[in-house]
Amino acid sequence: MSQDAERTEGDLRNTGMALKHERTWDYELDRIVEEVEERDAEKVGLQFPEGLKRRAPHVADDLRALLPDGVRVLISGQPCYGACDLDTYMMRRTDVFVHFGHSPMKDSEKIIYVPLFSNVDVEPIMEESLAELADPDDDPDVGLVTTAQHMNKFDEMRAWLEERGFTVHTRRGDDRLTHEGQVLGCNYASADIDAEQVLYVGGGKFHPLGLAMEHPDKNVVIADPVNNAVSVADTEKFLKQRYASVHKAMDAETWGVVFCTKIGQGRWEVANDIVESNDDAYLLTMDEVTPDRLTQFGFDAYVNTGCPRITTDDGPQFKRPMLTPGEYEIAIGEKPLDELSFDTFHGTW
Repeated sequence: MSQDAERTEGDLRNTGMALKHERTWDYELDRIVEEVEERDAEKVGLQFPEGLKRRAPHVADDLRALLPDGVRVLISGQPCYGACDLDTYMMRRTDVFVHFGHSPMKDSEKIIYVPLFSNVDVEPIMEESLAELADPDDDPDVGLVTTAQHMNKFDEMRAWLEERGFTVHTRRGDDRLTHEGQVLGCNYASADIDAEQVLYVGGGKFHPLGLAMEHPDKNVVIADPVNNAVSVADTEKFLKQRYASVHKAMDAETWGVVFCTKIGQGRWEVANDIVESNDDAYLLTMDEVTPDRLTQFGFDAYVNTGCPRITTDDGPQFKRPMLTPGEYEIAIGEKPLDELSFDTFHGTW
């Protein structure tokens, strides 16, 4: 297996990055212009996820051509990995703030969410996924989940499965989720359904691996219409990586407890509980958590109370063990190793 393949299945840094399909996004510029005119806005802020930042200047140009004279368009350069990752500095300094690529996690009159639905046809890859699903004559029950980019095809997915004899189970998770059947990289509550198999339709392996970790009793089939691949979520390599990090941290004498100041990622009580119960733990506040920033402190190990993907995606890059709060409890002996689980966010901010 190549190093890239190893990384894809093990540390998740490259999942969903090599796209096999060209995608045309609808940036909903007319809706943005209408909102600007209704609010008599003078400054418009645009925030793009990492994978679409290259499109930012082109979208800004197209938008400026449609806006009234004198309206300024600003582009956020802050990292953006989800709807929990809003550029609050720009929000305070613009009249209209447009967040591209994610569904709303927090309602606000000032924020315009443009989800950027995918135009990729999902039926061919769903046809291939039948080879990994149980025959509906033997087990008709199947859960169905997807990401925000494919929610425009969700009803089509459900109908397609029902036409083939499946009983499709779906639900909306908690308040952190906008749509029925939607999963996030930090929340899989929509998979709390009465079915032993779940079909995930979407790009990458991170979401279905997290789902399989949180629901180890379910067979999670991945139908990836972007990379044109079908597989079954296998958590073995991911678990080995996490076990290794926990073992390394068991000898730690000093701990840095990271509290993320991003608006949708802060778990203040979790971070404080750790620091208050451990005299050798120190609270660190920061917005962007990177290996270089943490190396300056020199702690033996770290606990990330922010986005779980910091730990799972970037974990191998940190020079010292980076654990989730649950993994920290295992490392200090409060929980047994077999209770290792995926770190998730539930509820609102």
